[in-house]
Amino acid sequence: MTDIMSFFTKLMLQDRSSRARQDKGRIAEGSSRRQPGPGGGQCSPGWLLPLLQEQGHVLPGADITRCCPLRPHACSCPRSPTHWLRGHTCSSGFPEAGPFSCGTALPFPHTSPPLTAPQPEAPCMRCAAARAAPAPLPPRRVPALPVPGRSEPRASSSPAPAPRPWGRKGVSCPPTATTLSDGKRCLPPPPGLRQRRGCPSRRDPLPKRRTTTFPPHPSRPNLPWAAALPRSIPPPLGQRRRRRHRDAAAQLRRRAAMHPRHWVAVWALLLQGCATSARTDVRNCSTDPPYLPPTATNTTARLAALRDAMRDRGVDAYIVPSTDAHMSEYIAERDARLRWLTGFSGSAGTAVVTQDKAALWTDSRYWTQAERQLDCNWELQRTTLITSIGLWILEAVSTGGNVSLDPFLFSIDTWNSYSQALHGSGRTLIPIETNLVDEAWGDQRPSAASSEIYNLTEAFTGSSWQEKVAGIRLQMEQHVQRPTAVLLSGLEETAWLFNLRGDDIPYNPVFYSYTLLTNTTISLFVEVQRLSAAAQQSLQAACPGPLCVELQDYGQARAHLRNYTQGNVTVWLGTEYTNYGLYGVIPQEKLLETSYSPVMLAKAVKNTKEQELLRAAHVRDAVAVIQYLLWLEKTVPQGQVDEFSGAQHIDSLRRAQQYNHGPSFQSISASGLNAALAHYSPANGSSRQLSKDEMYLFDTGGQYLDGTTDITRTVHWGVPTPLQKEAYTRVLMGNIDLARLVFPPNTAGRMVESFARRALWDVGLNYGHGTGHGIGNFLSVHEWPVGFQSNNVPLAPGMFTSIEPGYYRDGEFGIRIEDIALVVEAQTEHQSGDEPFLTFEVVSLVPYDRNLIDLNLLSPEQIQYLNNYYETIRARVGPELQRQQLQEEHRWLQRSTEPFAVGSTAAAGATLGTLALACLLSVLL
Repeated sequence: MTDIMSFFTKLMLQDRSSRARQDKGRIAEGSSRRQPGPGGGQCSPGWLLPLLQEQGHVLPGADITRCCPLRPHACSCPRSPTHWLRGHTCSSGFPEAGPFSCGTALPFPHTSPPLTAPQPEAPCMRCAAARAAPAPLPPRRVPALPVPGRSEPRASSSPAPAPRPWGRKGVSCPPTATTLSDGKRCLPPPPGLRQRRGCPSRRDPLPKRRTTTFPPHPSRPNLPWAAALPRSIPPPLGQRRRRRHRDAAAQLRRRAAMHPRHWVAVWALLLQGCATSARTDVRNCSTDPPYLPPTATNTTARLAALRDAMRDRGVDAYIVPSTDAHMSEYIAERDARLRWLTGFSGSAGTAVVTQDKAALWTDSRYWTQAERQLDCNWELQRTTLITSIGLWILEAVSTGGNVSLDPFLFSIDTWNSYSQALHGSGRTLIPIETNLVDEAWGDQRPSAASSEIYNLTEAFTGSSWQEKVAGIRLQMEQHVQRPTAVLLSGLEETAWLFNLRGDDIPYNPVFYSYTLLTNTTISLFVEVQRLSAAAQQSLQAACPGPLCVELQDYGQARAHLRNYTQGNVTVWLGTEYTNYGLYGVIPQEKLLETSYSPVMLAKAVKNTKEQELLRAAHVRDAVAVIQYLLWLEKTVPQGQVDEFSGAQHIDSLRRAQQYNHGPSFQSISASGLNAALAHYSPANGSSRQLSKDEMYLFDTGGQYLDGTTDITRTVHWGVPTPLQKEAYTRVLMGNIDLARLVFPPNTAGRMVESFARRALWDVGLNYGHGTGHGIGNFLSVHEWPVGFQSNNVPLAPGMFTSIEPGYYRDGEFGIRIEDIALVVEAQTEHQSGDEPFLTFEVVSLVPYDRNLIDLNLLSPEQIQYLNNYYETIRARVGPELQRQQLQEEHRWLQRSTEPFAVGSTAAAGATLGTLALACLLSVLL
């Protein structure tokens, strides 16, 4: 800051001598020479003055003077950093617009065009007449004006005009005179003004003169009149009145003069405004010292501990993923190694640490979040490609170095990708079964879960676990390679297969386990002491026999698998969820590898009972969301809700619903610019206040015994901007277009995903996350392998997926509309092939924000879809609201689901056309 101030002060003092030479010819040209205005034209207030005069902000006949030394190319005449509209200095901004950020566009109030970025080297920076703020004047008195004849050179490449003639017809005005705006008259030099080397930068003491006051505006009695600084007042009626205005203007201009040494204080204020306007919610590692927001974590000691462990084992680079030994998206606190090491809490990321560097890779959903949470020990790599990680390692690790990782934290496919990236480079990929982050973490690492593992009753399961085991064994027999066993590593696989649930991972009712299902035996590796008595009875009721579940300790899974593969067997596993630590003990010739296990694929397709259970869960979930929306409408205008309290409230509303077991993930409650972060979660004490003038996005869900829910709505209680309204409508259009799509059977989700983006693509908008994911029956909120990504399986009847397009404008707002939909058979007029075409049935039952919908953008088919959807909401949620005696919520639902007029615009156009034709015919007749 001191260096910047010194630079500008030195520049001002150096220019002082050159200004004298420049002013001699400039003053002769007079003040009628106008500088280019903000729009690039002449310094004429034609685009703003009539409006301000109409509203009483500017006196009739007054000119507008505004300038900022940080924006020299946008100068208006005369140059004075204090002569902004309404007398506010450049560092203060406008009352209507708020404080401005130096170096960015500063919009004028009302309808004025924006300024552009500053150019300190422009000629206006050497303005001879730049002045600081005048001393405050008594109320209702006209503030001081710049000294006449001290305007700046034209800030453009056009040549300067010739000197104006003297008097009415002839000679140019003397240097100390002032040319009036009509170019035909000269004012005498002001009393007390003398030139010093041709530059009127010093003044003799001025005699006391009478000043003129103007009556205040009736609606603004305290309005400062700096906007009404008359440089050249047109002659009013009467010679006496003309002389009075002329004398008042001359004196006010003289009082505006300030000695250049006062510029130091002015620059300090201006630069302070620039410094405080910098973004403070993300880190800035380019400053000295680096700036870290309060949300960043100091990782210096943690990195030092990890590097010590790396040196002890001769490791040059260590790779840390964000998952656990079961490739879970959501993990327990004791497995959050990446979060502890880096401070980054996103669900997707990879870190690599060497002895002198550290870097984090993550996708576009978390870039801003990473900049908020990382300290300057870390480089942020804005990609998740393993090829990018490999290239970084090759640059950071010399030839012959060792690259290590924990084999139990990487899937088979991921391990192979790293091995390929480093192949032939002279770097060796070495698995280390002892996790080095755990060693650095030490005693501070959270303890393992100890809650009970329980079984679901028959009312909340689609079928018994014995029926599911029989179905998997049937697939084994029908497979061409006749596998003898199936290895299950995903936590959802074991939980679904045996109808068991636990609480080992927050928001996900699963427990740590492995399963080895053979033709004749079943082995479940789990902490046996945590199983409830009812669960043990259910699993071992048929012992001994092929449906008897052998309970073994969780830590014995690898050893048991090694012993089993000594015989003549073939193990079927899914490479997406099996870690390399288990995979490595199975001989290659005894492996049957597919992307997903048969259990994972069977779980993805819900039977009829499971479908009805999920539908019922979404009805009760809609009641809680409607309660929340009504509560927001009441409390947000009163300023009583912030992001954190809002998230807590909707969680409490869900807990009051029948069969609820808490939220299905950490609630996303984001207002204003925080909504631009796709996976933002508020924190107590640092969350934003909800405002009726900002968009609010909430992405929440619940775990119920009969199903898992996930829904996102975006609302605005005030007047949204045209961009916000159009963006929201186009996101809604994408949601509708994909939901009503009819497509052939066995179509992959990635083939139809673009329908959700088309309305945004039409105007050059897009979003950086996936369009949808599968969802479970009282299991994970993100259930694979269903969805619209490249590694998802083809869509089939009985699959549930989310449809969630969005749009995010960084630093301003975010929009997302998410519904859960069931893949069903479509009712088509014709049928091609043996299998019917497919479509979606939306089971989320909450109306959209009518305040943000622009019906002019919607097609009649889309409006009709909305009306049909709202009829479904009324039919299914309305009775539940009445059953729970929520009459006010029921009335809110009726208002929010009123049908839209289909084709109203077209009908109006047709009516006008018919009327015009009728008038024409009547005239002709």
